[in-house]
Amino acid sequence: MKPVLSEREGFAAFVLRMRSQGLTDQRLLSAFEATPRMAFVNGNLGNVAYGEGMLPIECGEFMEGLDLQAQLINALDLEPTHRVLEVGTGTGFTSAVMARLSGRVLSLERYQTLVELAQQRLQALKIENTFVKHADGRHGLVNDGPFDRIVIWGAFESMPRQFVDLLSSNGVMIAPIGPLEGRQVMARLSKIGSRFERQDLMAVRFLPLLEGVAAAL
Repeated sequence: MKPVLSEREGFAAFVLRMRSQGLTDQRLLSAFEATPRMAFVNGNLGNVAYGEGMLPIECGEFMEGLDLQAQLINALDLEPTHRVLEVGTGTGFTSAVMARLSGRVLSLERYQTLVELAQQRLQALKIENTFVKHADGRHGLVNDGPFDRIVIWGAFESMPRQFVDLLSSNGVMIAPIGPLEGRQVMARLSKIGSRFERQDLMAVRFLPLLEGVAAAL
């Protein structure tokens, strides 16, 4: 791992980028500062841990760039009482950040290897309000709702209605929507009564969620 100064320098560069984009929420930035990103990446990638690009992780998967992760967590507008569902745990980094901003995080991941590594990292940081479950996240978990916030790290061709019933009143869901083979739009869907209001945040490119859980990994 790089010296602590390198982590500080990386975080400082990240904060400057966020401020240039108008993201200045100190509570959000403090949650990122308290979650050392280098602990969530492979050792040889420590020097780019705070960069904007995606990083390779175990099981042939990727970790989204830090700036995108921050923008989406900011768009969730998390409060200390919120229950959060995350589909796609990855390294567990976003789970850890959201845990510092909300009441409870349930994160679903299809790869057992990623589940175990994320749990180890969360335990090392003494984060106790996040639960990582080995599960097929495409349809959510109906027995665990409702959730105040849902974030999905996988693309859907249309609004993922299977998650609608999992959202509480005034809940918010963020998911990439659009062609699975091309670019999508990251949409923020707010549940108001029986209808949804949609706000398009940015153009993105995500892979679709794979079916089932991994047999070998």
